[in-house]
Amino acid sequence: MTDTPPASAPAAPNRRDVLAGGAGFLAAIAGLSLLSPGARAVDAPRPHILYIVADDLGFADVGFQGSDIRTPNLDALAAGGAKLSHFYTQPFCTPTRAALLTGRYPMRYGLQVGAIPSGAGYGLATDEFLLPQALKAAGYRTAIVGKWHLGHADRKYWPRQRGFDYFYGPLVGEIDHFKHEAHGVTDWYRDNTLLKEEGYDTELFGAEAVRQIAGHDPKTPLFLYLAFTAPHTPYQAPQRYLDQYAGIADPERRAYAAMITAMDEQIGKVVTALDARGLRENTLIVFHSDNGGTRNKMFAGEGAVAGDLPPSNAPLREGKGSVYEGGTRVVALANWPGRIAPGTAEGVMHVVDMLPTLARLAGADLGKSKSLDGGDVWPALAAGQPGRAEVLYNVDPTQGAVREGDFKLVWHVALPPKVELFDLAKDPSEKTDLSAAHPEKVAQLQQRVVDFARTMAPPLFYRAALKSALSAPLAQPGEALYEMGLETD
Repeated sequence: MTDTPPASAPAAPNRRDVLAGGAGFLAAIAGLSLLSPGARAVDAPRPHILYIVADDLGFADVGFQGSDIRTPNLDALAAGGAKLSHFYTQPFCTPTRAALLTGRYPMRYGLQVGAIPSGAGYGLATDEFLLPQALKAAGYRTAIVGKWHLGHADRKYWPRQRGFDYFYGPLVGEIDHFKHEAHGVTDWYRDNTLLKEEGYDTELFGAEAVRQIAGHDPKTPLFLYLAFTAPHTPYQAPQRYLDQYAGIADPERRAYAAMITAMDEQIGKVVTALDARGLRENTLIVFHSDNGGTRNKMFAGEGAVAGDLPPSNAPLREGKGSVYEGGTRVVALANWPGRIAPGTAEGVMHVVDMLPTLARLAGADLGKSKSLDGGDVWPALAAGQPGRAEVLYNVDPTQGAVREGDFKLVWHVALPPKVELFDLAKDPSEKTDLSAAHPEKVAQLQQRVVDFARTMAPPLFYRAALKSALSAPLAQPGEALYEMGLETD
């Protein structure tokens, strides 16, 4: 059950379907015709699923969004599939990944605040039933290549213990892209075994994904979760990618652009591998960022960043860490030849919707799941039909934000409090606060936030931060503090 289920019933073809052309339109209608209660969204064979997540990618920072950053492979996937223009995630990495794999808002299990820090011992609750568990039970082979960031201090939180048949990559949220280290400690694994390996992580992820596809039995459906660390800080890339952006004077922006192009190149190789293996025509590819690009240095990561932050979320407001659109509405696409009509899907979707949508495509049983916040949005994905009516951006003890239709409430509860109301249809950049003009709508949406808050689990981040602060050794001033002007009197 969802709090407010997204619309999932087939509707009459819209203008986008017609403009998409006859073949795409007929394919979309064929998919929709199978959406009878209890049926899978498409007929057999079940699709292979390639689910790609970028890390801190700006909303505007791909070619098909108008950027000068070169992403020809993503552009081709977008041109041949659906650009998801209103796809929402959580404001941070860990909560988004948790929402994807559970189909539930992270506030249900205490992951609504921040990302799991390197020194923290908590993780995604082990009583949550995850997408790879559901797909594995339905006969899928499940593999994750790339970043996990859902718990690292205890092996019970690791991918192989959570339904994945195979894992390759880092467990924590931020690593050196060449050394594969966090705070000087190697964080690089194959399955449950620590691995010492040289190479640029983006290229290693691409090569490993290609190997997984090349060795896969086409008779078995595959779920490959490809979670890049690009373009998360630190901004690093091989010289051959940096050289492609020699005209960019700012070194951070040059490296950021190079990281995105490197990721795009690897995505192209993975798609080519699907073609070579004869899997491409029956593979659903989903791509999106885990949150908006970073515009506030408070959320840039655990390492320092010199100069201005390079990501762009234009025309959206703010970025990572914020419940404004720039932090939560992300660049996204879906591509499945003959099943998803090319064009722009305008329906509102949230990352929690992906578990029930993919499970239905796969014929997976979600009987072990706790009450879901997501719903099947296949009609919105495949043929541009309306999506969900409500989105909870987030709720924690200090703030909450919710969207109902085109109206969005942002409520900062911590002192000094602030309430804002926006009409996203007319004001996607959230420049005009309408709260004074619509007090009844404000009151209604505030009550909705309170309703969610009453079901909220205590944030695990706060407990870990308090424990860390109380158990830390005596702090002494260092020369670096004085140089930064942070010394106390």
